Amino acid sequence: MALPPPDPLFVLRGANDAVNTLCFHCADSEFPILFSGSSNGLIHVWNMKTQRIDRTMDGHGGKSVYWVQTLHNRNSLLSQARDQNIFLWDLAEGRTVVTDSVDTGSVGFCKCSLLEVSEGRWLLALPWKGLEEVQVLELPSKNSICTLKPEADAKLGMPMCLKLWQPKVGSHPLLLAGYENGSVALWNLSMRKELSQLPCHQEPIMSLDFDSEKGKGVSGSSEKRLCIWSPDKQQNLQLQDTVSLTNPGIADVALRQDRKILATAGWDYRIRLFAWKKLKPLAVLDYHTATVHCVAFSDHTQPAERLMAAASKDHRISVWSIYNQA
Repeated sequence: MALPPPDPLFVLRGANDAVNTLCFHCADSEFPILFSGSSNGLIHVWNMKTQRIDRTMDGHGGKSVYWVQTLHNRNSLLSQARDQNIFLWDLAEGRTVVTDSVDTGSVGFCKCSLLEVSEGRWLLALPWKGLEEVQVLELPSKNSICTLKPEADAKLGMPMCLKLWQPKVGSHPLLLAGYENGSVALWNLSMRKELSQLPCHQEPIMSLDFDSEKGKGVSGSSEKRLCIWSPDKQQNLQLQDTVSLTNPGIADVALRQDRKILATAGWDYRIRLFAWKKLKPLAVLDYHTATVHCVAFSDHTQPAERLMAAASKDHRISVWSIYNQA
């Protein structure tokens, strides 16, 4: 008989509004922390040992924060909000100072994607001023690498989610973008051109993630299914599989760093876990009382210490220790 799913390891309360985005920084096991962004415009830094808020940043004028990501350590944080700004925060030595910013001019809620391409150098893909455009910047210089815009007759709509990746170290970075019309497109940044597109959903793609080692990606929408796809040797995206869901609506998908577990955040208030290799359903975590907006895995170096966190419209962040055996 199957074991019942566990309860959360603990729950973080105190955001006082819907929590939209999460980012762990636990590589330093002495001071594991979790960053969160909320609909009230606040960014919280949570101490995972005390389970309390260490610091609060308020720089987006009360506009909903929907993406946070550390740049290279716990002292540099990027945040993106509905004020159309991306901020770089300096958090060293107790500071909470915005040191740089980018005005995206984008009215949507497409989250950025960050990729470290070499020591101290990153690429940032972000929705841009034209409704269908994606801009790719180099950081920290903020130099423009390219602006990607579909052909006029493509009718992809707005980009909804982005994922930068490299086939292998030193190779040219590529970008996967999920669009409003339900298509996933693969872009070559150096050529500034679309390599292929795959119409895999009937509704806008809400989230996608990609396993660059296995060359396989996953996407979710407002539908009752997940789509699994991969680029072939000619970089043509091909649909490989679909996973039927009980209820419609996937707000977020996330692959654990070891590429063994896939987690989804559901409009039905539930978190679902799958074995990534064969997409076997593992657990349905039924804790939250409103839409789950995102899921994130910790970057602990020891497998037994791995955590998963989920953020919800119910103002709470649930933290789980599950399927983390070596």
